[in-house]
Amino acid sequence: MNEGSVPNQVEESTHQPLAGKAALVTGAGRGIGRAIALAYAQAGAAVVCAARTTAEITATANQIVASGGRAFAITADVAHQPAVEQLFGQAVDQFGGIDIVVINAGVSRDRRTVEESVVEEWRATVEVNLFGAYYCAKAALPHLRARGGGKIIMIGSGMGHRSGAGSSAYACSKAGLWMLTRVLAQEVWQDNISVNELIPGPVDTAMTTDVAARRGPAFGTDSEWIKGPEDVVPLALFLATQPLVGPTAQSYSLMRRDM
Repeated sequence: MNEGSVPNQVEESTHQPLAGKAALVTGAGRGIGRAIALAYAQAGAAVVCAARTTAEITATANQIVASGGRAFAITADVAHQPAVEQLFGQAVDQFGGIDIVVINAGVSRDRRTVEESVVEEWRATVEVNLFGAYYCAKAALPHLRARGGGKIIMIGSGMGHRSGAGSSAYACSKAGLWMLTRVLAQEVWQDNISVNELIPGPVDTAMTTDVAARRGPAFGTDSEWIKGPEDVVPLALFLATQPLVGPTAQSYSLMRRDM
């Protein structure tokens, strides 16, 4: 795969608004993360594709390179802080810096009631969705600061903004992610680092294969917009292309109804 550093200041073109930027996308092997990684590469960014499944992120990176873009796959489990630190170190070694971080990796391992929940699966959901986001954001900050600023985009969920029976692990982890977005944004805005939450709403992915059968509090009503991963791309591009002194501490939702 293509190697080399990415200049810190490169004039953006009309067709490649992310030219000269380096982006790191977690969970880039499938679903929303893969769609965002491909779109960022098409917009001119060099993309680090990260996830636990090597074959999937390698396929994403290879597709980018085959299309004339620049990408590199790094296997990492975001639930383990040393692995996250190593991920960002490798990413910077590969492309000379990081400008955009999309924190997308997520799981939903316990969909039972609190009483019937399995402690290990409840904890694992929070460790990936919340602690993993915390590890990634913490590791990203010095690298974004070294570039004069940058973007952190948290992939949140409407379930983190409202309650729903049988979703305590996922909802609590995403509610924590929402507050992490707001607190972190307040801490780093003076460094020209924006932190925003992107709420896709229900998306038909491998994690939600039974989405059509679960039209309830977790996935909305029959009138809800059930999206494909590519439908999330325009908002992800919007957030990545905002000026350094741009919106921060905000939640942007693609859901049709009020949360």
